[in-house]
Amino acid sequence: MKYAVRYYTKSGNTKRLAEAIAGVLGVEALPISEPVTEKVDALFLGNSYYAFSIDPEVRAFIGTLDKNLVGKIVNFGSAAMLNSTYKKVKAEADKVGIPMDAKEFHCKGEFKGLHKGRPNASDLKAAVEFAKQMMH
Repeated sequence: MKYAVRYYTKSGNTKRLAEAIAGVLGVEALPISEPVTEKVDALFLGNSYYAFSIDPEVRAFIGTLDKNLVGKIVNFGSAAMLNSTYKKVKAEADKVGIPMDAKEFHCKGEFKGLHKGRPNASDLKAAVEFAKQMMH
């Protein structure tokens, strides 16, 4: 299986998760400004809620994905308030014909004093375990 990890972050929380996941998968975690140019079985896409939706940059990135290069998207991220971005990401993935894996990883993320220190070591360990499970 071949993997890629891309992430979008404003606070650095999702980048930390992306790096932990990428370490397990044996790839580099790259920002969404880096296009996916090689065929991958799974693209791990890190993102979060901003103003009750995914960031327009994430939406635009998904729109650039080639269904002939990306087998599926695996969603992950952190957020202070709302939980999963799965439905928002899936709506965009559906437009370009790329399936979403039913499993995702999500944890709390620190924002303006809420959830101080999150994602923490325990969250990062859980992200690593999630990535290991997704490799099978």
